[in-house]
Amino acid sequence: MLSTGLVAIDATILATAVPSIVDDLGGFASFPWLFSIYLLSQAVSVPIYAKLSDSLGRKPIILIGIGLFLAGSVLCGLAWSMPALIAFRALQGFGAGAVQPMSITIAGDIYSVVERAKVQGYIASVWAISSVIGPTLGGVFSEFLSWRFIFFVNVPLCLLAGWMLLRRFHEKVERRRHTIDYAGAALLAVGMSALILGLLEGGQAWEWASLPGIGVFVVAGLALLAFVLVERRAAEPILPLWVFSRRLLLTTTLLSLGIGAMVTGLTSYVPTYLEGSLGITPLLSGLALAALTLGWPVSASQSGRIYTRIGFRGTVLIGIGLAVAGTVALAATSVTPSVITVAICCFVIGAGFGFVASPGIIAAQSSVPWNERGVVTGANLFARSIGSAVGVAVFGAIANGILAASTGDPAGGVPDLDLLSPEAIIAAAGAVFVAVAVCAVLSIAAAVLMPTARVEDLEFGD
Repeated sequence: MLSTGLVAIDATILATAVPSIVDDLGGFASFPWLFSIYLLSQAVSVPIYAKLSDSLGRKPIILIGIGLFLAGSVLCGLAWSMPALIAFRALQGFGAGAVQPMSITIAGDIYSVVERAKVQGYIASVWAISSVIGPTLGGVFSEFLSWRFIFFVNVPLCLLAGWMLLRRFHEKVERRRHTIDYAGAALLAVGMSALILGLLEGGQAWEWASLPGIGVFVVAGLALLAFVLVERRAAEPILPLWVFSRRLLLTTTLLSLGIGAMVTGLTSYVPTYLEGSLGITPLLSGLALAALTLGWPVSASQSGRIYTRIGFRGTVLIGIGLAVAGTVALAATSVTPSVITVAICCFVIGAGFGFVASPGIIAAQSSVPWNERGVVTGANLFARSIGSAVGVAVFGAIANGILAASTGDPAGGVPDLDLLSPEAIIAAAGAVFVAVAVCAVLSIAAAVLMPTARVEDLEFGD
């Protein structure tokens, strides 16, 4: 939970401090890279760390991740320019790429399949707490101290988490000679970096139909094709292709992909929708969105009681049903903005995610032995990162198209938020909410195709 807290607080604390950072360092046009580079470095490193943990053990990998996150945090706090801060954020991302999947994998290692739901609920609750603490700390540090403290606050957390892992976590790892798949790791990093970069920056830094916009996807396609060819022959592939050939693993990975996209759509547009349409404060809109992260751990912690009775697929179907109901209600009521309505819809959606994400990853982990659990967990979280990147691109294109058209000059770009009418903001956010609802409906297919595995059917449940 401490290790997860590093990533969770960092994900929520930075946004409120952006104005102060830009005032101090300049580089307003570059500040989106503070988020993009972090997401990129985290996403591409997850499968590599996951595979290494199956060979070397979880403990050294998570400690390396905490060390990188600590170094990146200190350097970010000392950054002298926006380019330097962006580079150090990348280092933080490489640390987070080890910390988040290892926390979930360790929970899968040391708890039984029945206990894991409650433990995953505890871990999910860290995100709920951080959704309130993070923005508050970011605002306090920016207004009364310095934005640099939003990074220095990670130092004691990193040291405490590392110390407790060193003292309390013990594992037995079979020591044998391993063949490291350097070529696969390099091709995966290049291919996914190009793909995520193209999705994040397409339509923003360059036009989709421009040479960079097309070229980055060509590079991604060629690198990933070469990666598949290399993995088919590698002695110990960095991301084994069997992960995508087993029905349980494939369906749970697709569900994680959908959740990543839906979470991005909601977290990116709910605050803007409420603030732009009702004129409320960021704090109030943030509390409405926080209902999403409150419903999630509540249902995740209780999901164990359900999947031990009706199985994993039944539990996931209940979760998808709640997510569909919540997203459809949000889309249907978007024409009449209401903080209470949005908060209720977000809570229902979050409860649905808790019944999908935790049972899904627990089922996947329980279907494989220890030496494959890291790869399976990493693939699941990697899919969620890809879903987030795709969501940023698709939902951004939908919203920007409507907002640009509202100015009467679709080719003229999107004006500043304070120049847009409430009607335009409602229309754009409503379209995004409809797209999120469509994503939830499409996820039903993955849930239906999920095998009817029960706890007693999983060979490696305990």
